[in-house]
Amino acid sequence: MEEDGGAGGVEPFAAGAAGGGAGAGSSAVNGGGGAKLPQVLQKSFGEVQGILEQNRVLIQEISQNQETRDADGLTRNVSLIRELNTNIARVVDLYGDLSGSFARAVAAKKAAAGAAAGGPKRPRSAGAGQPQQQ
Repeated sequence: MEEDGGAGGVEPFAAGAAGGGAGAGSSAVNGGGGAKLPQVLQKSFGEVQGILEQNRVLIQEISQNQETRDADGLTRNVSLIRELNTNIARVVDLYGDLSGSFARAVAAKKAAAGAAAGGPKRPRSAGAGQPQQQ
Protein backbone atom coordinates (compact mmCIF):
# COMPACT_ATOMS: atom_id res chain seq x y z
CA MET A 1 0.00 0.00 0.00
CA GLU A 2 3.03 2.25 -0.52
CA GLU A 3 2.35 5.38 -2.55
CA ASP A 4 5.01 6.92 -4.75
CA GLY A 5 5.59 10.52 -3.57
CA GLY A 6 3.37 13.56 -3.86
CA ALA A 7 -0.04 14.24 -2.40
CA GLY A 8 -1.47 10.82 -3.20
CA GLY A 9 -3.98 11.85 -5.87
CA VAL A 10 -5.38 14.91 -4.13
CA GLU A 11 -5.99 17.02 -7.23
CA PRO A 12 -7.03 20.38 -5.75
CA PHE A 13 -3.71 20.68 -3.94
CA ALA A 14 -1.43 19.45 -6.74
CA ALA A 15 0.26 22.83 -7.30
CA GLY A 16 3.50 23.05 -5.36
CA ALA A 17 2.93 19.77 -3.52
CA ALA A 18 6.46 18.50 -3.91
CA GLY A 19 9.84 19.97 -3.16
CA GLY A 20 10.61 23.50 -2.17
CA GLY A 21 12.21 24.67 1.00
CA ALA A 22 10.67 26.34 3.99
CA GLY A 23 10.51 29.61 2.09
CA ALA A 24 9.04 28.23 -1.13
CA GLY A 25 6.00 30.23 -2.07
CA SER A 26 6.52 32.68 0.78
CA SER A 27 6.67 35.74 -1.48
CA ALA A 28 3.33 34.84 -3.03
CA VAL A 29 1.82 34.19 0.37
CA ASN A 30 3.09 37.53 1.66
CA GLY A 31 1.33 39.35 -1.13
CA GLY A 32 4.24 39.74 -3.55
CA GLY A 33 3.62 39.22 -7.24
CA GLY A 34 -0.09 40.05 -7.13
CA ALA A 35 -1.21 36.43 -6.96
CA LYS A 36 -4.89 35.97 -6.27
CA LEU A 37 -5.80 34.54 -2.88
CA PRO A 38 -7.24 31.22 -4.18
CA GLN A 39 -4.03 30.56 -6.12
CA VAL A 40 -1.88 31.38 -3.10
CA LEU A 41 -4.03 29.17 -0.89
CA GLN A 42 -3.88 26.30 -3.36
CA LYS A 43 -0.10 26.53 -3.69
CA SER A 44 0.49 26.77 0.05
CA PHE A 45 -1.92 23.97 0.91
CA GLY A 46 -0.25 21.88 -1.78
CA GLU A 47 3.12 22.44 -0.16
CA VAL A 48 1.67 21.57 3.26
CA GLN A 49 0.13 18.41 1.79
CA GLY A 50 3.52 17.36 0.40
CA ILE A 51 5.25 17.93 3.74
CA LEU A 52 2.56 15.99 5.60
CA GLU A 53 2.93 13.10 3.16
CA GLN A 54 6.69 13.14 3.76
CA ASN A 55 6.02 13.12 7.52
CA ARG A 56 3.78 10.07 7.12
CA VAL A 57 6.64 8.21 5.43
CA LEU A 58 9.10 9.33 8.12
CA ILE A 59 6.78 8.20 10.91
CA GLN A 60 6.35 4.81 9.21
CA GLU A 61 10.12 4.33 9.04
CA ILE A 62 10.58 5.47 12.65
CA SER A 63 7.94 2.97 13.77
CA GLN A 64 9.55 0.12 11.81
CA ASN A 65 12.96 0.94 13.28
CA GLN A 66 11.47 1.01 16.76
CA GLU A 67 9.76 -2.37 16.29
CA THR A 68 12.89 -4.12 14.97
CA ARG A 69 15.06 -2.60 17.72
CA ASP A 70 18.04 -2.79 15.37
CA ALA A 71 20.88 -0.58 16.69
CA ASP A 72 21.45 1.08 13.29
CA GLY A 73 17.72 1.72 12.86
CA LEU A 74 17.39 3.20 16.32
CA THR A 75 20.39 5.43 15.67
CA ARG A 76 18.83 6.50 12.36
CA ASN A 77 15.63 7.41 14.21
CA VAL A 78 17.45 10.35 15.79
CA SER A 79 17.98 11.99 12.40
CA LEU A 80 14.52 10.98 11.20
CA ILE A 81 12.91 12.59 14.24
CA ARG A 82 14.95 15.76 13.67
CA GLU A 83 13.74 15.86 10.06
CA LEU A 84 10.17 15.31 11.25
CA ASN A 85 10.54 18.18 13.72
CA THR A 86 11.90 20.47 10.98
CA ASN A 87 8.98 19.54 8.72
CA ILE A 88 6.48 20.31 11.46
CA ALA A 89 8.08 23.73 11.97
CA ARG A 90 7.77 24.36 8.20
CA VAL A 91 4.07 23.48 8.30
CA VAL A 92 3.54 25.85 11.23
CA ASP A 93 5.31 28.63 9.31
CA LEU A 94 3.24 27.98 6.19
CA TYR A 95 -0.01 28.08 8.15
CA GLY A 96 1.15 31.32 9.79
CA ASP A 97 1.85 32.83 6.37
CA LEU A 98 -1.53 31.63 5.12
CA SER A 99 -3.30 33.14 8.10
CA GLY A 100 -1.60 36.49 7.53
CA SER A 101 -2.40 36.45 3.81
CA PHE A 102 -6.01 35.62 4.47
CA ALA A 103 -6.35 38.35 7.11
CA ARG A 104 -4.78 40.94 4.77
CA ALA A 105 -7.07 39.89 1.92
CA VAL A 106 -10.17 40.17 4.11
CA ALA A 107 -9.05 43.58 5.42
CA ALA A 108 -8.37 44.81 1.87
CA LYS A 109 -11.77 43.59 0.71
CA LYS A 110 -13.49 45.33 3.64
CA ALA A 111 -11.56 48.54 2.94
CA ALA A 112 -12.50 48.40 -0.74
CA ALA A 113 -16.15 47.75 0.13
CA GLY A 114 -16.11 50.67 2.60
CA ALA A 115 -14.56 53.00 0.02
CA ALA A 116 -17.12 51.94 -2.57
CA ALA A 117 -19.95 52.65 -0.10
CA GLY A 118 -18.83 56.23 0.47
CA GLY A 119 -16.17 55.92 3.13
CA PRO A 120 -15.85 54.16 6.44
CA LYS A 121 -19.03 53.67 8.41
CA ARG A 122 -19.29 55.07 11.90
CA PRO A 123 -19.98 52.53 14.61
CA ARG A 124 -23.35 52.81 16.29
CA SER A 125 -23.50 53.59 19.95
CA ALA A 126 -25.56 51.46 22.32
CA GLY A 127 -28.14 54.22 22.66
CA ALA A 128 -28.76 54.99 19.01
CA GLY A 129 -30.84 58.12 18.63
CA GLN A 130 -29.96 59.30 22.15
CA PRO A 131 -27.55 62.18 22.79
CA GLN A 132 -24.06 61.04 23.68
CA GLN A 133 -22.68 61.83 27.12
CA GLN A 134 -19.27 63.39 27.37
